[in-house]
Amino acid sequence: MKWSEQTWKTIEAQYQSILDMPFITELSDGSLPLENFRFYMAQDSLYLEHFGRTLSLIAAKIQDIQDVLSFMRFAENAIVVENALHESYFKDFGVTDKGILQPACHHYIHFLRSTAALESVEIAVAAVLPCFWIYREVGDYIYNHQNSINNPYQKWIETYGGEEFSAAVDHAIAICDQLAENSTEETRKKMTEAFIMSTSMEFHFWEAAYELKTWK
Repeated sequence: MKWSEQTWKTIEAQYQSILDMPFITELSDGSLPLENFRFYMAQDSLYLEHFGRTLSLIAAKIQDIQDVLSFMRFAENAIVVENALHESYFKDFGVTDKGILQPACHHYIHFLRSTAALESVEIAVAAVLPCFWIYREVGDYIYNHQNSINNPYQKWIETYGGEEFSAAVDHAIAICDQLAENSTEETRKKMTEAFIMSTSMEFHFWEAAYELKTWK
């Protein structure tokens, strides 16, 4: 069994808890308050900028030249394409200011950046993988369970269905599996720990948007 398959089994309960959370269910049926969605979009836009920088750092450290190119493209997509997408939705939903990094977003990006800077590249790649993989799976779930009648978030939900993003996720998983295969057992263990931690961060990111968690 591949490292990714084994590791996904360890977070199945966490993943289900994400699907069950009010933010996801209310986004799917269109009842999520606009204030919560605005909070989410602003924090997600800030997150993507730092996520792109983290991917660039991984690109500088990874050995295989094709993987270098892949992570450079991942970084470009996060910073340019996704940020442009959010800017268009800022207009749609009346977001005028991204504001500052709030606790959940702050903790998540600093975990990723410190992992990319201080740990081995294998662990760094595992740490960023949930942002690819869980985002796709949750996005597919929302897309398949949405209320498409008078859902104010319908246009935004439809962006989840892109085959290009799905292919990029599969590629990121494949890179991680290859790195794990060529690593020691101890490194694979740390890769799994990093993946689990980022999965928890994913949950808290959505939870923070639903509860409007800010610095006290």
